[in-house]
Amino acid sequence: MILLDTHVVVWLYSDPQGLVPVSVRHRLDTEQLALSPFVRLELQYLYEVGKVAVPAQAIIDELAPKLELVLTDPPAAILCQVATTLDWTRNPFDRLISAQAVAAGTTLVTKDRVIREHLPLAWWAN
Repeated sequence: MILLDTHVVVWLYSDPQGLVPVSVRHRLDTEQLALSPFVRLELQYLYEVGKVAVPAQAIIDELAPKLELVLTDPPAAILCQVATTLDWTRNPFDRLISAQAVAAGTTLVTKDRVIREHLPLAWWAN
């Protein structure tokens, strides 16, 4: 199972062929995909500040059945404990999503260079 970072979800919703590299799409097609509740929260935040055009639920409603996304429900206390150790970012969404990958021991698919430099479980095609 692999977690998707927020920007990957936005790209899969808006233009998967143009924004997601072929090698990444291939991996996404061959593995079980998981969605953090913190991605849902960040999507809604991005909608509210005008950075995405549709609410989080509309994105999830469209992608979940198409991609067979598993909507995760991790224990918040554990994730917050792990997140306190991830002092390489001040972005609360990056911290919580990365903490979930660490706590679950699962890959996080992200193009974010900072996350990939600090999180051995993060992956993106080069």
